[in-house]
Amino acid sequence: MSEKWCIVADSACDLSIEEGKKLGIAYEKIPFMLLVGKNEYIDDGSIDIDVMLDDMEAQSEAARSSCASPGTWAEVFEKYDNTIAVTISSELSGSYNSALTAKQMMLEDHPEKKICVIDSKSTGPALVNLVYKAAKYIRHEMSFDEVCDMLQKNVEHMHTVFALCSFNNLVKNGRMNKIAGFLAGKLGFWGVGIAKNGKVCIKGKARGLKAAVAEIMKDFKENNFNGGKVFISHCNNLAAAERIKKEILSLHPDSKVKIMQTGGLDSFYAERNGLIITYI
Repeated sequence: MSEKWCIVADSACDLSIEEGKKLGIAYEKIPFMLLVGKNEYIDDGSIDIDVMLDDMEAQSEAARSSCASPGTWAEVFEKYDNTIAVTISSELSGSYNSALTAKQMMLEDHPEKKICVIDSKSTGPALVNLVYKAAKYIRHEMSFDEVCDMLQKNVEHMHTVFALCSFNNLVKNGRMNKIAGFLAGKLGFWGVGIAKNGKVCIKGKARGLKAAVAEIMKDFKENNFNGGKVFISHCNNLAAAERIKKEILSLHPDSKVKIMQTGGLDSFYAERNGLIITYI
């Protein structure tokens, strides 16, 4: 059964290929290209995150990201009978549209193939959740259409909250005032926000990690979290991720919490010490 199936995600997904091998289903990743000054980083799991962040912080201009072409997606679609593709929010990147174009191209030549493209409406840990869910449904021998329908329902029920304490790229992109960004960093402020309708929305600021964690837990309460699965991605900030996990388990001891290092793209977005949390 599993040889006919594949789950493929773009590199906004923080589940590594090594971890993906444990799914029992073929798992592939489509890399973004990250452009920092004159340097190009292929987000295929080989990036030294510290080196890339140092490079980003040393540049006077904003770093940029570039999604894969439809042809890259089509190469994966061609190899399998049934493919579930999961992408970063279509509001943040052209990756979803690229995968949809590849699907249309592939079905013109191979109408017998089944391809489902899911817009996560989020990034990082949200994609990890969807990959795990897809693998579970496939192992339970659901039909292709049932798998797609269940994943779409999962998208509607996920919540993503993030906390950033570095604002260099936001300032360079013109999304934050230069002076405000400088002061926020120097005074130890965190920006806390959510993914809403696929877009990034800043809810407010918190001074220091303790206050940021309190704001994150406030978001859990506002969404009536009563225990469940939580996925935490951190950009070289394992201590903060463990702190959030401890807080979650103190309130909801039956919860399952998975902590991951951000890959290249999510490190690019979250910047140094940033946190992205998805819960259901």
